[in-house]
Amino acid sequence: MLAVSNTSPISSLAIIGHLNLLKLQFSTVWIPSAVAAELAAHPDPAALVVIQTAIRDQWIKTTAPQATTLLGILLSALHQGEAEAIVLASELNADIVIIDEQEGRQFAIQAGLSVTDVLGVLLRAKLAGHISALKPEIQALRHKARFFIAPSLEASVLSSAGE
Repeated sequence: MLAVSNTSPISSLAIIGHLNLLKLQFSTVWIPSAVAAELAAHPDPAALVVIQTAIRDQWIKTTAPQATTLLGILLSALHQGEAEAIVLASELNADIVIIDEQEGRQFAIQAGLSVTDVLGVLLRAKLAGHISALKPEIQALRHKARFFIAPSLEASVLSSAGE
């Protein structure tokens, strides 16, 4: 399964020690140039090493999207990494694009892309038996990665996981 990711899901999973979940779920994760640049400047040294290893091992791959009209339109509304991820996912006919930010997710859906986020990756991991429980991972996202999760969304995801 071919996936394209924005910065936040890769960063968050690396911080909580679960970047490998992307490798387990997707054969290759592509990132656009802007995301690669953001990840290269990651402030957490341990997370940076894990990310660099994934890139060196080539299960996270980097390429630049084409400078298209769609990219220009998206750049007027979104952060560069999100805009490039959406365009790249479209160009590669990706099975899924992984974006956490709500506005970026909405644009990706409007572009006809299948979308998930870091919580979706964790939920899939729980259902596949790759992690034993979702709640501790959500707590780690909050405390280690400083990731905001609305209580109603947390309740919904935990319910889907049977927790």
